[in-house]
Amino acid sequence: MDTFAFIIHPIDSKRDISRKFPLLGAIANNWMIYHLSPYFPPVYLSEVEGITSASTGKQVKGWLIACPLSPQHFWGLPEKRVYRKIIETGHMAERLGAQILGLGAFTSVVGDAGLTVSKALAVPVTTGDSYTVAVAIQAIQEAARRMEISLSSSSAAIVGANGAIGRVCAELLSKEVSEIFLIGRNLEALERLKTALSDRGATSKLLTSTNMEDLRKAQLIMAVTSSIGSVIEPEQISPGSVICDVARPRDVAARVKSSRDDVLVIDGGLVEVPGEVDFHFNFGLPPGKTFACMAETIALALEGRFEDYTIGKDISIEKVNEIATIAQKHGFRLSGLRSFEEPVSEDTIDRVRQRVKASRIV
Repeated sequence: MDTFAFIIHPIDSKRDISRKFPLLGAIANNWMIYHLSPYFPPVYLSEVEGITSASTGKQVKGWLIACPLSPQHFWGLPEKRVYRKIIETGHMAERLGAQILGLGAFTSVVGDAGLTVSKALAVPVTTGDSYTVAVAIQAIQEAARRMEISLSSSSAAIVGANGAIGRVCAELLSKEVSEIFLIGRNLEALERLKTALSDRGATSKLLTSTNMEDLRKAQLIMAVTSSIGSVIEPEQISPGSVICDVARPRDVAARVKSSRDDVLVIDGGLVEVPGEVDFHFNFGLPPGKTFACMAETIALALEGRFEDYTIGKDISIEKVNEIATIAQKHGFRLSGLRSFEEPVSEDTIDRVRQRVKASRIV
């Protein structure tokens, strides 16, 4: 049976450590976890079973393993030290017998986005970002349809447009919407991206901005930063907006959920896995569902594509389209719409639409 491994790491350290080590999570405070976890070895979490291709009937098995660093460690520790910890976790995957390794969350974005890690390991590596893009685009298209927003006449914003995922999301949307705000921290880099998108045939009006207040001008927002905290606040968005939050930790502040019942926030990058999958570990999603980055790793194993796939900061449209085709072939599909880890019902969408209409009347 072909095999894969996937690296995850704590996002909310105390909560996530408690999922594997309840006693440690109960007695350790956040200060202790932060200062001691970089000295922990990689952690074996579980064996993944039951994945079965819908088209070929092929089964694969895999392993979830944890790199014991939090988001704060990835940006706060020296880069070489972070690389060593990720590579150490990769060696565990090799010992387990994995034929391909997926890098989850911040392990996929630190430094050169997997290139250094790949060179240090015998097992091929993927960040999963290509399928993350494909699923995020599918999700925002579906959300726009259900909110009765016409893509061709809408305004969109990409928060984190200069990042690897942001750039390719912008390129894909630049042929579908009326205008796009490319939002980031570096205006020069945003202007270069604007020129590149124009050269690649963008039909949208392209605007660059470092001001989050410009989100008020967008009906569709894709949040794809690598920030360790929220960057989108309730005051920055207009009624009727659809926000696809691809980032983990979340880019959208929790206050948006509690204070803005006139916008729709959806979680980006969630898919259903084919077969009767059992992850044997609770990483915060309902049974049978996973993140698109992990799904890319699994889909490549089902396809027998044991090669470095999505690594580095340049994601090609060709790979986004290819992995979407491979995933669809094997039975992966968008896992409905979810918001802050809860299903989005038609009643929820109706309520948002009604709130929007009421706010316009007032």
